Amino acid sequence: MSIKLIAESGATKCDWCLISKGKTRKITTQGISPYFLSKDQIIQLLTKELLPKLGKVIIKEVHFYGTGLSNVNNRKIIRNVLKQLFPGATRSVETDLLAAARALCGRKKGIASILGTGSNSCYYDGKKIVKNSPGIGYILGDEGSGAYLGKKLVQYYLYDTLDKPLKKAFEIRFNINRAILLENVYKKPLANRYLASFAVFLAENRGHYMIENILEDGLHAFFFHHLLTYKESHLFPIHFTGSIAFGFKDVLQELCNHYNLTLGQVMKTPLKGLIQYHS
Repeated sequence: MSIKLIAESGATKCDWCLISKGKTRKITTQGISPYFLSKDQIIQLLTKELLPKLGKVIIKEVHFYGTGLSNVNNRKIIRNVLKQLFPGATRSVETDLLAAARALCGRKKGIASILGTGSNSCYYDGKKIVKNSPGIGYILGDEGSGAYLGKKLVQYYLYDTLDKPLKKAFEIRFNINRAILLENVYKKPLANRYLASFAVFLAENRGHYMIENILEDGLHAFFFHHLLTYKESHLFPIHFTGSIAFGFKDVLQELCNHYNLTLGQVMKTPLKGLIQYHS
């Protein structure tokens, strides 16, 4: 039986699954993004964090899905890494969006959406991504993402729109003030992750009308600018993966009901679906 290794990676962490004789074993390493790590750094990381946990098994197939892999040069880096570490295996390197589509839709047609730190979506015909609503990054776009929702919450705070109890709770929860916020957003790296970190406050304060407004407006923007641009949205289920989708599934259901769409699967991560797809 062919021993397979599946990887689903973001910039922060990478989830691996070894499939052998119908059994699975999961391993987590640091995230692997060719935007931030060189080929040698990735090899060093995996030699330390992955290979010892795999033991002496001979991998026959490696399927790697990750962030930043729509870039041809980044794909080449990952392919070279896998070739060096698993020379006898067949290797595939694909985007995180295809990971979402395969995990959520399997081999059926559907709309696959990612709502995590960032956001993305596509129409998938059961084999490949046919249509993709273009992403324009967290500064101009990423509607419905953690970064987008966090940005809206920060705007409420900086414009002094939050009511006083909520504002005080926000300051205490994150030990921040106006100066700290502006410093982190404009002068420090990875502002998208920083903004997305505030999404937990939205989850912790459900029921407050301001929180509900931020969630409904932010997720509605994702439907309006992306999902509703696919005519297929009214023909096939709308599936979601990502921490934001998983945490605010009830809002997604309400929006699907509003637009007469069918809500499909909602997964926190694509790994379980990818295991099923490749098994």
